[in-house]
Amino acid sequence: MGDEGMTPAERIAVGRTKGFMPEAEGAALRDAGLRAGRIGPLLEVGSYCGLSAIHLGSAARAAGTVLITVDHHRGSEETQPGWAHHDPEVVDLRTGRTDTLPFLRRTLEDAGLEDVVIPVVGDSPTVARLVRGDLGLVFIDGGHALDIAMADYEAWAGHLAPGGLLVIHDVFEDPADGGQAPFEVWQRAVADGFIPESTTGSLRVLRRG
Repeated sequence: MGDEGMTPAERIAVGRTKGFMPEAEGAALRDAGLRAGRIGPLLEVGSYCGLSAIHLGSAARAAGTVLITVDHHRGSEETQPGWAHHDPEVVDLRTGRTDTLPFLRRTLEDAGLEDVVIPVVGDSPTVARLVRGDLGLVFIDGGHALDIAMADYEAWAGHLAPGGLLVIHDVFEDPADGGQAPFEVWQRAVADGFIPESTTGSLRVLRRG
């Protein structure tokens, strides 16, 4: 757990990269990636500027596999102007639209992970229709509106290999702590037969039976 096994470049990149993942959750995500990487490739939905991609990319390299990171890079609802998580630095001044892709590319370069992380720019459910093969891990951390989060789950959960790990971020049971969409996705996954394995902060790991 922790940053044990990460390269110096990966550790430095973690400290420099914009994102919303506390250290303990990042460590738990990397640990899940290390275990799941023995089963198959890793995939994340929602890369933003690449903080979680460092943790999962580091795990993918150690496990001898790759990380596919899927994002349209136009920002989720909660990162748009007027919302609490909006960051004007990720707005393209030419178009006035959010564009986090250049930040992700810089993060992967700084962390030395360009050869192990495969960025896919596009709509998550659309991309899911084109993917074949069993995945070792699916990390859902895209848009947090219920319809978007549930669509990500429905699009990708079936791509997990038996024993593969489903990881969901920002799961809060108490509405006072945060939005409920990821918690509802977690509930749906449990109802669908996924087996809860661990909770670290708002990060929950489940296993496909």
